[in-house]
Amino acid sequence: MKIAFYGSSLLSSYWNGAATYYRGLLSDLARRGYSITFYEPDAFDRQKHRDIEPPDWADVKVYPATAEAMRGVVSEAAKADVVVKASGVGVFDNELLEGIVAASRPDAIRIFWDVDAPATLAELRESPDHPLHRAMPSLDLVLTYGGGPPVIGAYEGFGARRCIPIYNACDPSTHHPVPADDRFRADLSFLGNRLPDREARVEQFFLEPAAHLPDRQFLIGGNGWETKGMPSNVRHIGHVYTRDHNAFNTSPLAVLNIARDSMASTGYSPATRVFEAAGAGACLITDAWIGLELFLKEGEEVLVARDGRDVADHVEALTPERARAIGAAARARIMAEHTYTRRGAEVDAILRQEVSQKRERSVA
Repeated sequence: MKIAFYGSSLLSSYWNGAATYYRGLLSDLARRGYSITFYEPDAFDRQKHRDIEPPDWADVKVYPATAEAMRGVVSEAAKADVVVKASGVGVFDNELLEGIVAASRPDAIRIFWDVDAPATLAELRESPDHPLHRAMPSLDLVLTYGGGPPVIGAYEGFGARRCIPIYNACDPSTHHPVPADDRFRADLSFLGNRLPDREARVEQFFLEPAAHLPDRQFLIGGNGWETKGMPSNVRHIGHVYTRDHNAFNTSPLAVLNIARDSMASTGYSPATRVFEAAGAGACLITDAWIGLELFLKEGEEVLVARDGRDVADHVEALTPERARAIGAAARARIMAEHTYTRRGAEVDAILRQEVSQKRERSVA
């Protein structure tokens, strides 16, 4: 089957946390025989900050961020058996959604793939005229980056025929243990862009513990933190390319995951970073969120913090030996249950079922 996938970027993770997710899932689907074309706009300086060159498992079409170019790539939806519009493209999102619904063939499977379901659902609640409301009856599937029962119920309430979470996972070919790198040595490291609905939690779970532990070293990577006031024992290194994520995760004593406000309140939304860190065998400390036990066991495979004091206590009590044990247990769990091979198998089964059901409906 031919898949036309309209997303933010496959080639760059710059201000684009979904890159690893797209790569892991789509590369596995390609290995299963799918022919994939990924359409991404040349926007937000992403093409200047590529992590990878176009892979051999997908045809990547980078188009100018103009209305004319957008209409050109939308017309190509007619060639595909599966047409996917991802959330958060950032350029002409509404026009892309409406355009591919109109351009795709009647027998094609139409999918809205939401990589930030809490934000999208908030928009749907606030905007009765949101284009996704109009498109919903034409969609065969809504797939989501996470969210579990709360997101499924909300999307079905808005009329989705089927809503299925396809969670983040680990690609062991790209995220795995590597030797420590002096650039990333610290007692606790955090990687994430500065976003309005994350900043307060970064202050609570990362900067406050750093202030409480002046003799410990803290490292923060990601875009936007240059102007943020931080304790003197916090070092900021800016954007970290995905090729350095393994070293970033293996070099410190522990790595911190901090969910955005909306993801934490919704639950069932493990970030890409959770699986990257576990795949590298890192000792992960995470803020608490509902559904964590589906992925990692508290106290054995992950350390959980309810506030900044908990983070500081974990760092103070953690020995290199225990950190290694937690990291090894997390890696074993993720490799057994949460790889993109498993996620790809899920998506493959879903698509084949949809093809069968669509044929049955057309005959009837």
